[in-house]
Amino acid sequence: MAKLQKSIDKRNALVKATIQLVNNNGFHATSMSKIAKMAKVSPATIYLYFENKQDLVNQTYLEVKSGYTDYAFANYNPEMTVEAGFRLIWHRIADFKLKECESALFLAQCDNTPMIDEPSRQEGIKHLQPLLDLWERGKKEGIIKPISNYLLYAYAINPLSFLMSAQIRGTFVLDKNQIEEAYQAAWSSIKLCN
Repeated sequence: MAKLQKSIDKRNALVKATIQLVNNNGFHATSMSKIAKMAKVSPATIYLYFENKQDLVNQTYLEVKSGYTDYAFANYNPEMTVEAGFRLIWHRIADFKLKECESALFLAQCDNTPMIDEPSRQEGIKHLQPLLDLWERGKKEGIIKPISNYLLYAYAINPLSFLMSAQIRGTFVLDKNQIEEAYQAAWSSIKLCN
């Protein structure tokens, strides 16, 4: 049992090192040797868990994406109204981005790089299914604008990454009032005006 835990700890250290190095240096400057050094394992150890750098990055992306969406949808009930469901999910996403900055920054990097392969990107989108289903229901009920889910995500969720980055840099502080203002702006951007 101790051997299994040691193996899990090594893999987790590699994932954590990957996240930190990508956040600080970008994907291309993050070498396998730097990841191994930060994780305090030999470079050969990486290949016990991952086929290559691409596999390491893709698996790390999917692991972080899974944690992000598990958090976002933890209290969500598909029986909620569209507006109440979106409010809950949006606030949970905002909370995740502010509390789990390293993971959120890593996901933001992944959204803007060709390093994540298409099968992994599509698998990552599947993790968002409760939100996508909510939007589809909202479109059918005439509550959400009948536009692409990519556009809905770009207008309603992606601005949180910008605000999180500004807060990390110290140029903006997201207090309770600004979070509510950001939510209202997100909701206004996707709801159908009658």
